[in-house]
Parts: sequence; structure tokens; C-alpha cells
Amino acid sequence: MNKYIIAAAVAVTGFSSAAFADGHGVTVGVSWSDFQEERWKTDEAAMLGALDAAGANYLSADAQSSATKQLADVESLITQGVDALIILAQDGASIGPALDAAEAAGIPVIGYDRLIEDPRAFYLTFDNVEVGRMQAAAVFDVQPEGNYVFIKGSPTDPNSDFLRGGQQEVLQAAIDSGAITIVGEAYTDGWQPSNAQRNMEQILTQTDNDVDAVVASNDGTAGGVVAALAGQGMDGIPVSGQDGDHAALNRVAQGTQTVSVWKDSRELGRNAGEIAVALAGGAALADIAGAATFTSPGGVDVSSMLLAPQPITIDNLNLVLDAGWIEKDVLCQGVTGVAVCE
Repeated sequence: MNKYIIAAAVAVTGFSSAAFADGHGVTVGVSWSDFQEERWKTDEAAMLGALDAAGANYLSADAQSSATKQLADVESLITQGVDALIILAQDGASIGPALDAAEAAGIPVIGYDRLIEDPRAFYLTFDNVEVGRMQAAAVFDVQPEGNYVFIKGSPTDPNSDFLRGGQQEVLQAAIDSGAITIVGEAYTDGWQPSNAQRNMEQILTQTDNDVDAVVASNDGTAGGVVAALAGQGMDGIPVSGQDGDHAALNRVAQGTQTVSVWKDSRELGRNAGEIAVALAGGAALADIAGAATFTSPGGVDVSSMLLAPQPITIDNLNLVLDAGWIEKDVLCQGVTGVAVCE
């Protein structure tokens, strides 16, 4: 994705600064870690929609999954004169120099979806520990015992461990009792579905296909898992995911994925645009409406806003249809015998 400018705007409520209440004169720079996930395009559209009315400018850069390129991207956005930065960090542990540069230029930063463990960045995301709980609970509901596999997210993304922690909370008692045995666990480099598929294939080989359920940490990794299972004639065993990707929701309807925890990223993108304009207008991180203090795993307190997720199973697919998240023909492609698709 090339850098570009789009005239945009946002109606920000809850802030008293008239000069920035409509966003005129504000330029918001967004550094995307990558654009491989379907959902980032949805997030971006929501940001642009939120920014559409007030005349704020939008600049963006795609780091193409490179932490090194992302640092250069942020430097470029700063040089181009942005008033606020939204950063989807490729590697939260190595993004510090970008925050140093932003601080030196007096530019506020939003850590978008992924934690930047630094009090200089506002943390905007969904409650990822709760997402993990929801994933595990949905799988456990249909498979309360047996051999479990955990296909985790990227090792450089703090969300991977937040999700895994929530999953463990739900399943710990069954693990302790011996009802559930963990027979495989792997991080997925870059959240790439192909890496998830390869990891799952290796675990199936190691266990002689003796797997009863898979807790996969997002819909991309779930897609890789489902492909690996299908290759062994095992499609249909419980598999979790998250994000509400259209392909995943279709798998839920087909019965090859048990749950996709829907994080309506339209809300995340909208909030990011509104908060960025407010911060550009001089609002303090802690003064953002709805902000709370989040204590990171490393003990760092950051100002944050955590939105609420919603698990989607075959029993409540109507929620994503009614919300206009997905069209019925996409959800129901190849599906028979499911009420919402009749």
C-alpha cells in the first residue's frame, strides 16, 4: 500500500476544544504493520469514515511485516508533518525509537490493537484476554475433554500471550483434572495462515492425528488449521478463531470452525480516528472519554480503551448479518441446513 493523502474528517464528541472538535487542519498518520489480514482493510475504511466530515488529512504506510521498515515509515510520517500517529506495531518491543521521535516532535501516539508497552502511547484495542476466554469456552462447550492443540499468534505480538492467558483461565480446571491434555502448542510467525497450517500438520504427524480440538488464536490461523485437518479427513473437529473474517464466518456456517470471536473493527477504527483528532487538539491521554488505566505484563501503566468482543457461533450468525458485517450470500455460500441461510 503506497502512502497517500485523503481529505477526511471526524466529528469528535466529549472534548471541549472547538479548534479541533471538527478536525480541520489535522493530519493523522497511520503506520500499518501489514495489510495481509482482511480486517485491516475494514479498520482503515472505518478510520476514513470517521475522519470524513471535518477535513482532517490521512497519511498511511504499510510496513509489510518489517519492524525495521516500520521505524522508517514512522520517521517519514513525522517528516511529512502529521499531528497524531496511529501505530499498528509489527513488534512492540522494537518500536521504542519511533515513540522517541514522535515525542521529540510533540506528536501523540495511539498504539492500535496491539500493545505498545510505553506510557507515551494510548492503547486502543479489544479486550484480548476476554477474546481468549471466549475462544476456549466455545471449544470447551462442544469438546469438554480430550487432546487439545493451541495454535498461537505471532511471538512478537503481545496479543498472542493475552489470548493464550484467557484460554488457559477457562481450561485450567479441566487440564488439572486430566479431562484435557495439551498435545501440541506453537506460535505462528507473522500470524501467517501458511505457518499455522504447517505447525498443525507437524502436530498431527507427531500425535498420529490424535487431536480432538484446536484453540487457534485468530481466523487466519484457524484457516490454516482447518486446511491441515481437511488434509487428514478431520475437518469438523472444534476450532476457534477471532476477527469475524468473512471466510471464517462461512466456515462457522459450514461447521468446520466452531467460533469466530467478532471484534467489530469498524468501532475500533472509528474510535481511533476520533481519539487521534482529540489528541492532536491537545487532549491528554488520560482525559480521553472512556479511557482507563491498563497495567501491562511488564508493570507499565498506560492509558487505554478496551472494546467488548462478541463470540459468533452457528447459533447466532444472525448478529453479523443484522449488523451489516457480511452479506448473506457470502456467509451462506455452500451452506445447507442452517436456519440463518434458509
